[in-house]
Amino acid sequence: MAAQPDWEDKYMMPEQDDSVRRYFYFVKENVSSDWKDLAFHLGFTQQDIDNITSRNRDDKSCCMDLLEEWLKGNGERATIEVLMEALSESKLQSTVDGLKNKYPVLDTSQASSSQQKRKKDIGKFPAKKQPHCKKDAFKTSVKEYYEFKLSTFRPLNWNDDFTLPLRDIFTELELIQTCKKQSKGNVGLTAVKVKERKNLNSLSDLFTPIGKGQSASPRCILIEGEAGMGKTTFLSKEALDAVSSRTELGRRHDIVLLIRLREVREGDTVEEIVWDQCVPETTEGIDVQSIKAILQRNESRVLFLLDGYDELRPKARADKQAIPKLLSGKLYLKSTIVITSRPSAGVPEHTHPDCHIHITGFSSEHVKKYVEQYFTITGNPEQAAKLINILERSRLVTDMIHAPIFLLLVCLLWEEKPEMVSPGTMTELYENLVTCMGRKHCKREGVDMPGEKLPTELADSLLQFGKLALEALLIRNETLLEVSELEMNHVNCDLSLKLGFVSLEATVSKLHPRKQLNFSHKTMQEFLAGRYAAHALKNHEKSIVELLHLTSITKVLEHNHLLQFTCGCDSLAAQVVTEELSKLSRKEYSNLQPEDFKKSHISVKPEMKKSVESYRKFCLICLGILNERKHPDILRAISKALPVIILDKVATSKWHAALKYYLDNFQFVHLPDRMMVGISDCDDTPALTYLEQTFTSPIQGLQLDMNMSYVRLDSPDKTTRVISVMRNVPGLRTLDASCTEITPSSMKPLVQGFRHVPLLEELDLTGNYGLGDAGMEVLQVGLSTVPHLAVFRLRAVGMTTVGMASLAPYMCHLMRLRELDLSYNEIGDTGLESLTTILHTFTAMQVLILWHIGISTTGMTKLALALRQLSGLIKLDLGDNAIGDPGLECLAAILHHLTAMKVLILSQTGISDKGISALVKDLPHLLELQVLDVLDNRMQDSGIVSVVQTLGQPSTLDMKQNPPGDKSLTTAPHHNTTLHVQELYIGGNEGVTGAGLGRVAQLIGALPALTWVDMSGHRDTPAHLSDTAAIDLAQALARLPALEELALENISMDPAGFQAVVKAAEQHPTLERLGYSKALVPEGADIAAQCLTLTVRRH
Repeated sequence: MAAQPDWEDKYMMPEQDDSVRRYFYFVKENVSSDWKDLAFHLGFTQQDIDNITSRNRDDKSCCMDLLEEWLKGNGERATIEVLMEALSESKLQSTVDGLKNKYPVLDTSQASSSQQKRKKDIGKFPAKKQPHCKKDAFKTSVKEYYEFKLSTFRPLNWNDDFTLPLRDIFTELELIQTCKKQSKGNVGLTAVKVKERKNLNSLSDLFTPIGKGQSASPRCILIEGEAGMGKTTFLSKEALDAVSSRTELGRRHDIVLLIRLREVREGDTVEEIVWDQCVPETTEGIDVQSIKAILQRNESRVLFLLDGYDELRPKARADKQAIPKLLSGKLYLKSTIVITSRPSAGVPEHTHPDCHIHITGFSSEHVKKYVEQYFTITGNPEQAAKLINILERSRLVTDMIHAPIFLLLVCLLWEEKPEMVSPGTMTELYENLVTCMGRKHCKREGVDMPGEKLPTELADSLLQFGKLALEALLIRNETLLEVSELEMNHVNCDLSLKLGFVSLEATVSKLHPRKQLNFSHKTMQEFLAGRYAAHALKNHEKSIVELLHLTSITKVLEHNHLLQFTCGCDSLAAQVVTEELSKLSRKEYSNLQPEDFKKSHISVKPEMKKSVESYRKFCLICLGILNERKHPDILRAISKALPVIILDKVATSKWHAALKYYLDNFQFVHLPDRMMVGISDCDDTPALTYLEQTFTSPIQGLQLDMNMSYVRLDSPDKTTRVISVMRNVPGLRTLDASCTEITPSSMKPLVQGFRHVPLLEELDLTGNYGLGDAGMEVLQVGLSTVPHLAVFRLRAVGMTTVGMASLAPYMCHLMRLRELDLSYNEIGDTGLESLTTILHTFTAMQVLILWHIGISTTGMTKLALALRQLSGLIKLDLGDNAIGDPGLECLAAILHHLTAMKVLILSQTGISDKGISALVKDLPHLLELQVLDVLDNRMQDSGIVSVVQTLGQPSTLDMKQNPPGDKSLTTAPHHNTTLHVQELYIGGNEGVTGAGLGRVAQLIGALPALTWVDMSGHRDTPAHLSDTAAIDLAQALARLPALEELALENISMDPAGFQAVVKAAEQHPTLERLGYSKALVPEGADIAAQCLTLTVRRH
């Protein structure tokens, strides 16, 4: 009996039979695990591929099933020529060559080129309706390409079996309110501290209104996250969901374009980038020109998903390059952009995002779910519970595992050797990974690996590989290494591939085709580069500046992970790095003082803001380095680099560990000029535990600012725990207990603890409504123990006349008091009288904030008499008090005593032109004035015009302006002076018309220092600005070079005037926000300008 034919016998036909099935067995045997690539090039969708996978046991069965389905769906059109073409396009040329060798007839039976093209065209995508236009063809090809390429991903290069469906990816998103301010400027008011944060399920949540003034359709969304947080994977998932219209983001956009910025080169156009990365090679009829036409015709329906701004090459970041022009709105202004980046990569240099999102990685529930998923896939489900138990108890890795890449590594190490799972640093985690992968490699290759030390050949190869990884980071900002370059440097590519740290891939770029090694994650490249850098520094191969390009703080911020890995790998290298950081700090931050990091009541120069923000980031990098390499020499260098230590993220264990090491060894270093520690917005139990564990013993001489805002202190037990910290830090300078739900009973232990901190300078109890008058009685007892108190904030604490009357007598000894905030309390005239009786004793007073405390004309009269003694006052806030014109006249009469005044807030005080006429007469005395706020009053045209005219015209102070008998100005030089006002708020006045605003538009250009201007109309009676007035305003913007925000809500304009103002605003070099009422936009007007913010109603 004849033997049963095998697969090849079954499908072999006589050679003269031209049926394509005869070749299936050979293809199946040679293609195997690459069958999905072949499926894509044969026109199968991801759903088709998933169906084939679900019904077959292995790759070979899947491949045969695929070929049969292809033949079944195409019939006569399923030819060997089409199959060979698809194999070739799938990078399976070896299979094509094998077919030709096995079946010589294939090498000679070549149809004409036109016949082959026809067969190629009809042999693919047979079951789909052919698109009727290029746009449809473009959309279809992009969709199918994403469905094939993005549906699953393989996070571990060395593990082919571990793949995850993209639909199962999950991460936390947190929306952060953008820097575009919704009301006033640097010194504007808010009711109480409110953090504008919101967790998001997906980006679709952003396309519904989320708060006051927030646009429902943001143009640019910035997603920032630290290394390993899953930004690339998240954006891939958003792309896949969008092309299938499964999300609101997808339903709003017809064209979804995912662009890996690391593939972009200098000189590439947007259209070339799209053709290069988003259009499969099999798509015919779509070229760069047709893409340009499609994008231009459908601009408002285009979604750009830009992945990895931090990986964009330096030359491709220049202003005239494609990506910066796209971000700035010079190209495709009406499109929507989502861009991901590590922090500090410089995205805001080209655009001001409408939404700023932090991708915060895994929640605790996500960690558990991911671990269970990992061990289910790898066939060890029983290991999940054991690891989860360890992770819940080990604080050392708690924070690392919220980053997906680090949790993945922890799972891998647990599988290999559980004791490797609890490293205290990122460096240790990666060192363990290298050891783990080295051991696996040696086992496969039959090489001995005694202990934890890598074999010499392997160690040398990794150092050589790290050198090239470092060069790619510093010189080209690339995470890819070209194979040709590696071969030129005689690097063993095969060994690197076998270890699994990189994968070999052909670039997705058609413009810049090359073979390259791709790191599993950028942090892996940074680790290997840092490992080499540490070796080179240790052996004095190069200077640190030459090796790591540490020429500025900007470079430090750009390569923070590289520096941390370098320091973590070797003590000597860490010492060299930290000493260089100390030099850079002294060079770039020598002008900063502790006070610069606190809230300012006057305008701060942009350079100072930038320097402060940069220092905060630099501080975290230095503390991160200290955590990686805890050594006395490193501590000394770090202490020199950080004269002020600022740590707001104490819940993160790596910074906690660094700070703890610093404090435990402070005897070896000079204490910082100031240490600012924040545990704000944390759960009360971990926050208090953190403080107790950090400050365990007395630290004499430490000047500490402690921010506990939003930590619940609603019971005496909790505030008693705070006292233990006070005992150990007698030099406590600032205690911020705002919005802590503190009560009179929980206040008692805190007040008793004041005796341990006699040098306390700032106390903030803002937002604790439950304190009330009873809380003031408790508080008054402790004031005598803090005679150095200089800043006292009791904003919105539920105090009434009674509380003010009981507290005032106990405040009189606070001779150093320079800031007092009593806003949002029902104090009234009677309570204010208790304050005025002691106000004259506060000779150091600089800031007095009395917003909404119930002052009338009567109270203002008495207050004015007391204010005469406060000659050093720089800010006075009387907003939302009914002082009226008589009250303003009393204030104006004493302004010549308050010549240091820089900020004067008079909004919502019921004043009219009569009161303003008295004010403008004496305004010239305020030579230092920077901010004037008269918003939402009863002024008319003459009133606001006189204000602007007075501020903008040089004025002469002479003897006539002195009150009778006042000789305070007799010796002053008589000269012309112009006030340098930076913020002016004159909007919302009910009597102002378009004519008055037009006159303001003519005068405003005389105030070149302005940064913020509000000249909005009244919400009930919007003013109309004529074309002439609008053009005057547009022209005035050019004379305001520092302007950042212009509010024009509740003003209507005709189309020509509106477009003139918007165009001038868009061209302005510093203007970030032009506020305008959405309901008053002229019909058909272009509202795509990036700076234009449309509001529903001005508040």
